[in-house]
Amino acid sequence: MSSDVATLMDAGRDSAIRVEAVGKCYRMYRKPSERLLHALTGAAKPSEFWALKGVSLDIRRGETFGIVGRNGSGKSTLLQIVAGTLSQTEGQVSVAGRIAALLELGSGFNPDFTGRENVYLNATILGLSRREIDERMQSILDFAGIGDFIDQPVRSYSSGMSVRLAFAVIVHVDADVLIVDEALSVGDAFFSQKCMRFLREFQRRGTLLFVSHDAAAVTNLCDRAVWLDKGTVQAIGDAKEVVEQYMAQQHADSRNAEGRNNVKLGSPVPVASLDRSMERDIRAAEMASIGATTRYSIFQFDEAAVGSQFGTGLVSIKGVQLLAKDSGEPLQFLDGGELVRLRISCQLESDLQGLILGFYVKDRLGQRLFGDNTYFSYRHRPVEGRAGDVLHADFVFRMPIMPSGSYMVDVAVASGDQDDHTQHHWMHDALEFRTTDTTMRHGLVGLPMLGVELIWDAGQ
Repeated sequence: MSSDVATLMDAGRDSAIRVEAVGKCYRMYRKPSERLLHALTGAAKPSEFWALKGVSLDIRRGETFGIVGRNGSGKSTLLQIVAGTLSQTEGQVSVAGRIAALLELGSGFNPDFTGRENVYLNATILGLSRREIDERMQSILDFAGIGDFIDQPVRSYSSGMSVRLAFAVIVHVDADVLIVDEALSVGDAFFSQKCMRFLREFQRRGTLLFVSHDAAAVTNLCDRAVWLDKGTVQAIGDAKEVVEQYMAQQHADSRNAEGRNNVKLGSPVPVASLDRSMERDIRAAEMASIGATTRYSIFQFDEAAVGSQFGTGLVSIKGVQLLAKDSGEPLQFLDGGELVRLRISCQLESDLQGLILGFYVKDRLGQRLFGDNTYFSYRHRPVEGRAGDVLHADFVFRMPIMPSGSYMVDVAVASGDQDDHTQHHWMHDALEFRTTDTTMRHGLVGLPMLGVELIWDAGQ
């Protein structure tokens, strides 16, 4: 670890954030009177609690850097010091450029001010002039999407509304360095997707410091990461490697706490019979017997409630539906593993050739899990249509089994070929479905298992 830190500290002028041997100490008194006594006479010595000790980081310009660690490890303390809202006891911190931070809920907001007044307050603190705020106010309000609540006191806001407004402000302050601390776990799925699109765009031009308990989020978003424990650096380096070390230690600590380190092997597991013709997940019945299920709720397409859209306007997407494969009936619920039909319907506003329709399914982080388009299926017979025509594209597939969460479907229609095409209508977040899963699936997407088999070789 020490060699890693030394290497990082030699980074030089490309640094966006430099943290050098930073420590934060809190003096702990048994009762308030001891604090006064110590200040007056030097008696009643306090005990010391070091929330951070000897932390050194060098975060490069344009890098996305993650911080992981359990509660009380010093993550939020470090972020507040970098953001300038908390002073360190020892060490040095420097930040290059304008910095904006989204820390704990409601931080930086005056609860007695209205949302609009807090926009002016926060944006001014972050370096915008009154004229700049006035010019961007409507865009901030549109991004936040809290309607008439903007002129109500912030104390009347839900946690989700507070995050919406805070995030909308930092989106519009042209920051060079952005700090986000767990706040994206609050709010609805549509707003989370909007935030993730902004963060991925910001990653192309700025430096992002990101804290989350979600290991998948850190691995997916971050280039490098640091693991803090009890205020000290345990590991620093590639995000995936650091997260794996952190998760391994978490697992070991959990097993120690439960007294489960000495695991004894039981009797051989009987071999389950394998039905080669079975189309459903062979574990479904067994999982159901112990109350473990996967349940999908599918929401209906609402053109007025979709995410951002773009394109030439020569084609308009009119509907997106998840249907039963054979009957074509709209689905409201699924168990996972069924054959389904995703239908995209669009109307041509002009005569066009070489039409391509496609989709992506995304998780809450905006990761594209799977998708397809019509190009290769119709490459030798290009699709064309006339103004006023309505075109439907059906994609038939077996629905994967997803971990619990909210998922969005992006849909699009273009013309051209796979590599060179013109987008006529791209619609973010056109369809939402949510899952509850207690079947212990692993990874981003679970596959229905058609067979699981153990084969024993006789001992010699």
